[in-house]
Amino acid sequence: MTAFSILDLSPIPEGGDAALALRNSLDLAQHAERWGYRRYWIAEHHNMPGIASAATAVVIGYIANGTSTIRVGAGGIMLPNHAPLVIAEQFGTLATLFPGRIDLGLGRAPGTDQRTSQALRRNLDGDVNSFPRDVVELQHYFKQVEPGQRVRAVPGAGLEVPIWILGSSLFGAQLAAALGLPYAFASHFAPAELMPAIETYRSRFEPSAALSEPYVMVGLNVFAAETAAEARVLRTSVQQSILQLRRGEPGPLPPPVAGFEERLSPAERQLVDQMQSCSVVGSPEAVRAGIEEFVERTGADEVIIAAHIFDHDARLRSLQITAGALQLVA
Repeated sequence: MTAFSILDLSPIPEGGDAALALRNSLDLAQHAERWGYRRYWIAEHHNMPGIASAATAVVIGYIANGTSTIRVGAGGIMLPNHAPLVIAEQFGTLATLFPGRIDLGLGRAPGTDQRTSQALRRNLDGDVNSFPRDVVELQHYFKQVEPGQRVRAVPGAGLEVPIWILGSSLFGAQLAAALGLPYAFASHFAPAELMPAIETYRSRFEPSAALSEPYVMVGLNVFAAETAAEARVLRTSVQQSILQLRRGEPGPLPPPVAGFEERLSPAERQLVDQMQSCSVVGSPEAVRAGIEEFVERTGADEVIIAAHIFDHDARLRSLQITAGALQLVA
């Protein structure tokens, strides 16, 4: 049976601030727990005026402390920005405080622009093997301490923190398969290689101590409202954000604009349609049918839903409608 989860970027709306965004994230997580979603993941982004989740581990602790049963995790931590030991300590601490509820998804993208990457890392030296090596090093810190081991994660050593590999290309699929880890594909914003990546992961999967069979999560944008027209208007906020980002002008999440799609140039329309081809927009009936079709097409074990919506009440309603359409049970 397919599971359903939520991916949250803690959007900062125009006229709001990071404090409001984080309060909204906690409120949404509390509702999601009652509605029956399995996980609530936070994504790492930096130097983005419209996203409040840069200190991802801190936000996860805030969300986990305000909920009681839903799994909370990173979707994901951009590992090249961090030393593996630091992440092991952070997530070891989270797993100690909230046992059995913390997930750690790992990506190799910076989650920002090159100049900000430089500020985060101090240098951009590396090679194609650095991410796999860092993942393996991180796994090592979560194992039981070996005799003579000089560096350990405290807390972290001996804890079972589930590690996921995130990706939007065949690279992540191959790595997740080789390490026998669950794989999450970022089809909510980079859908081009979705099906080849899933096929690669499943065909090359090697069972491990962490996972005996392949497990695939896929991202899906969902904009649900009482009517299709209302849902299409909700979607225009993220469409505006995509175009702003492409112009190098990221900002707070703008309010929706009725008729926005009709005013797009052919090139703009192609861009937003391509990036958001894995989306379901409409009434409760259309949302149910669209999600069912997506699950059938991908064979996903789990779908993680992104709902980047300007108005908090509308975002709550969208995800409540989605939970109802899917008949989730807490």
